[in-house]
Amino acid sequence: MLLTDSLLLHYKRCNRRAYLDLHGDPDRREPISEFLLKLRRENRQQIAAFLSDRPHARPAPPPTPQSVRADQTERFMARGVESIADGVVMVCGDRARTLLGVELPDLALVGLPTLLLKQPGRSRFGDWLYVPANIKLGRRPKPEYKTAIAFQALLLADLQEANPPHAKLILRDRGIHTVDLDSGIPRARDAAAHCVQMLHDRQEPDVFISRQRCSLCHWYGHCYGTASERQHLSLLPGVTPARYLQLQAAGLTDVEALATAAPEQLSPALEDGIIAQLQQQALAVWQQRPLLRPHLNGSLPGGLPEGDIELYFDIEAEPERNLDYLLGVLVVDRRRNSDRFVVFIAERPEDEGRIWNEFLAFVARYPDAPIFHYSQYEIDAILRLAELYATPRDRVELLLARCADLHHQVVSTVTLPVESYSLKALAQWLGFRWRDADASGEQSVCWYDRWLTTGDRRLLEAIRRYNEDDCRATHRLKTWLDEFLAASDRSVEPATTAPLTPHISKSS
Repeated sequence: MLLTDSLLLHYKRCNRRAYLDLHGDPDRREPISEFLLKLRRENRQQIAAFLSDRPHARPAPPPTPQSVRADQTERFMARGVESIADGVVMVCGDRARTLLGVELPDLALVGLPTLLLKQPGRSRFGDWLYVPANIKLGRRPKPEYKTAIAFQALLLADLQEANPPHAKLILRDRGIHTVDLDSGIPRARDAAAHCVQMLHDRQEPDVFISRQRCSLCHWYGHCYGTASERQHLSLLPGVTPARYLQLQAAGLTDVEALATAAPEQLSPALEDGIIAQLQQQALAVWQQRPLLRPHLNGSLPGGLPEGDIELYFDIEAEPERNLDYLLGVLVVDRRRNSDRFVVFIAERPEDEGRIWNEFLAFVARYPDAPIFHYSQYEIDAILRLAELYATPRDRVELLLARCADLHHQVVSTVTLPVESYSLKALAQWLGFRWRDADASGEQSVCWYDRWLTTGDRRLLEAIRRYNEDDCRATHRLKTWLDEFLAASDRSVEPATTAPLTPHISKSS
């Protein structure tokens, strides 16, 4: 069995991913997304930039066998080379079993650090030793990054017969994080031992859908299908891995069980407010109908702002460049029952300041119009752009006073039969459809990246169309929420979380 640092990283992030990578049906793997390919390309560019002014040795690249590359890496280390890029550290057989404390046949452990850096110290090679360094695109030292590099250090300690004093994560913008190996190596050893045992015994982990972690995984479709068949609780907004375990312990294993549970069945480990929210979410999904939040207790908050003209605002951004490259506004004239979409696009990154000022001038033409958006991002972007381009404070404050976050209004007042409170999930539940089926924020970033490379204006048009659909989806959601809250206000009937008999069957 072969355990690599990348497989261990995936295990740390999602043990089911590691299992499926080794034992899953390859026909169920999805193609790598364009966005993930973009991230990998940018990481390679990040590594090349870091190494550009640093002398380094490098073993032969793949498809040279890893055993040969490991031998070459060891020879570089014996010579005392200052820096080794793309080295291979390998421990096999009895040494590997002893290192992890497991009895598994044909065990091989492989680490592929971005760099091995020479440091003063004593090893079997002489008066020097090596520490691992990994170059990552992330901005923070994620737990899985730490586990992978501590695993590399564990193998390196065996190879050079000396413990590396530390390890380094070189993050975006060249921020360097030092990893504590005194605690990191034992944790990595335990994780690696559990991982290889699970893989050897073919113990398939339970499915758990986490949109933030799962969205780029090539097993997402397969796992989502499994979760849907089981009415898995991880499909409910608000069910975290820790809460899922608590619900399991209470015998609540699917949506129906949670929706219909009596109060004495509910997990005492969860706070009353949390369990009430989760049960109401399960009830909304099981009954497939929207519910008022229970905390409203028969009274509704003030309605959404209104105006003869309303603006619906959405931004397309490139986080890697810290760039907002498109600002879109849907202008809805309620008196004339008409609308029009206006877009400000930075055809080059340096145009960001221009489109910001054009946007400010445009919305100033409608000083009384509320500006609806969906998420905190638009507010954060306004503050960033205002600071970057020295917008007068009073002008910024007037703009912010007109903004209304529809996401906040939704989650404060209603519970909906959805798996996510993203704009796309809510609008699709209302029957809205984006014109490009594969359009998403991530795909928009890829389109913009390709536009900068190719100059193909069809890519800009695709971004514009996607942003317009986002604005129209926000308008559709606001219209529905207005109508729902108005109807509820006429006969408020607070939703209960007591067991109810649903008006649709489980199979519906």
